[in-house]
Amino acid sequence: MTTTLQSYIGGRWIGQEAAQELRSAINGQVVARTHAEAIDFGEAVAHARDKGLPALLALDFQQRAERLKAMAKYLAQNKEKLYAISAHTGATRADSWVDIEGGAGTLVAYAGMGSNELPSGNVVHEGPAIPLGKKGGFAGTHILVPRQGLAVHINAFNFPVWGLLEKFAPCFLAGMPCIGKPATATSYLTEALVRLMNESGILPEGSLQLVVGSTGDLLDRLDGRDIVTFTGSADTAAKLRVNPNIVRNSVGFNAEADSLNCAILAPDVTPDDEEFDLFVKEVAREMTVKAGQKCTAIRRAIVPRQHLDAVAERLRARLAKTVIGDPSREEVRMGALASHAQRSDVAERVAELMKVAELVYGERDGFAPVGEGVGEGAFFAPTLLLSRDPLTHDAVHDVEAFGPVSTLMPYDGIEEAVALAARGRGSLVGTLVTRDAATAAKVVPQVAALHGRILVLDREAAGESTGHGSPLPQLKHGGPGRAGGGEELGGVRAVKHYLQRTAVQGSPSMIAAITGEYMRGAKLNESELHPFRKHFEDLQIGDSLLTHRRTVGEADIVAFGGISGDYFYMHFDEIAAAESPFGKRIAHGYFVLSAAAGLFVSPAPGPVLANYGLDTLRFVKPVGIGDTIRARLTCKRKIDRNRKDANGVGQGVVAWDVEVTNQHGELVASYDILTLVAKRGSTDNAGASQ
Repeated sequence: MTTTLQSYIGGRWIGQEAAQELRSAINGQVVARTHAEAIDFGEAVAHARDKGLPALLALDFQQRAERLKAMAKYLAQNKEKLYAISAHTGATRADSWVDIEGGAGTLVAYAGMGSNELPSGNVVHEGPAIPLGKKGGFAGTHILVPRQGLAVHINAFNFPVWGLLEKFAPCFLAGMPCIGKPATATSYLTEALVRLMNESGILPEGSLQLVVGSTGDLLDRLDGRDIVTFTGSADTAAKLRVNPNIVRNSVGFNAEADSLNCAILAPDVTPDDEEFDLFVKEVAREMTVKAGQKCTAIRRAIVPRQHLDAVAERLRARLAKTVIGDPSREEVRMGALASHAQRSDVAERVAELMKVAELVYGERDGFAPVGEGVGEGAFFAPTLLLSRDPLTHDAVHDVEAFGPVSTLMPYDGIEEAVALAARGRGSLVGTLVTRDAATAAKVVPQVAALHGRILVLDREAAGESTGHGSPLPQLKHGGPGRAGGGEELGGVRAVKHYLQRTAVQGSPSMIAAITGEYMRGAKLNESELHPFRKHFEDLQIGDSLLTHRRTVGEADIVAFGGISGDYFYMHFDEIAAAESPFGKRIAHGYFVLSAAAGLFVSPAPGPVLANYGLDTLRFVKPVGIGDTIRARLTCKRKIDRNRKDANGVGQGVVAWDVEVTNQHGELVASYDILTLVAKRGSTDNAGASQ
């Protein structure tokens, strides 16, 4: 029985009456129908604001990161349910892996980023704090806070799982509820995904809603707190961007649009080089993975004119070996386009391109999909075109056939190749295949101005390269101009897109209270109890210790040199040191660091479990023989990552501000140390290794 898809709105599934038929891309059979019931988008927006937002903000960054990790695990456990449905979109198992497990992997990546890089509250201090007054009583900094709004994610048909999850992950982490609207053609797979996510019980109510069908008046109900993200055609992005309500209320808008991405084969590469085959393989792969239905696919293959025939010959040979048909068959390497409408669209675009280009490989070359019922499927032959004079043919730089289609373009001289790349008027990604580092250093800065990401491919990178068309959570996805001008992914940057950046001015004490991070000049909390004797819960921002003094002697420098093996002349050569800018021998910087630790460490076992890092180290002034130093240790920042060690000991991360000064009160060294600190009641005998 064919399923009638439902929307998830206001905490319930909506839709009983069948509407538009959605057909399998493999055999043309109806696999689902959209629902006919209209959606009350006023209810959807109210639910996100009244239910989703408070529920998300009741959690902090660390807790939301935990939920993302749990969701990724749940989806991994239930992935086969999604794989079974994904086959109807025309995707092979490998194609679906990118979509399904790539989506879950993005959740894992953002869970890790949130855990490692974000605080345990809902305020991100985007420092450093800056003194603004002469006496130290007035300062300024920047903070990032949840926008108190909702996000509308409008996605394309080509990645029904990853497309939703790569936007949802940073949005959820930022504490912003979202309403997802997948492309109708493959919405049956996104609906299955959202059902799994809802059934998991991991998400707070209202944090994710699903629209199957039209967005109606949804965009008209948003305000300046909200964000719209869009993935799809440049034409649709342009229409949405000028929605009167979006313009009037300055609603955030991020577009990731299809672009005519390119790959350049550098002139230093010959047909005998390994890089030549890497180029051919990359172009062929981008034509056949997801049947070429990727916003990052290579649409323009730019090659030296003298190697044009060799490239064409090897691409023909590789494409001829690609088995096309029903993805359930083991030998199939390329499936169908996502829908019959998409097949018609690609055919129209190819016909337009053929007016200025010639066919190198296509349907005439033995195109015969394998499998039962494939005659009714949405299959399209891999199509390689050639534009012999690409500088004069605008269509090959303007018309995109969103399928297994790419156009070869010869060039004379690397500057011409750069000019051809620029004719795309903004792309998500470009690839440069070269053996020569000097060529890479020359070309990449030029093409970077019109590309969101650039892959430089050679034999050294090839073994681990994730490929031209694979956006990664750690790197920016998006591009200028035609590509939409937006940014997605890119590590924690993506989370910050959903946060509001605000400048804050006030006294250091007030800024410390607001940011949850000690700022020098703020009030200190000094007591007889050493800060290292306090458990994580008992430590307060600003808890501080001013140590006793230590005078640095000749013996210290000699001993440290012997231990470290550092006999740099500034420490041991009296004559050379006297002629240096310092005018005298000075102590090793790392001796000062070690001596400071000796001053502030509490050696007995206690809550401080380990020192695992050091940040922002600066040696500000030299320390000479006879100088006297002391240190101030202050609790700067606490992060509760809600973790326990193998023995069940709860712990948190504490960053300590360290100031080392000399006998004149001058700062000689400045840094943060990071420690794991046990929680109260977890242990009575924890060590204090440094």
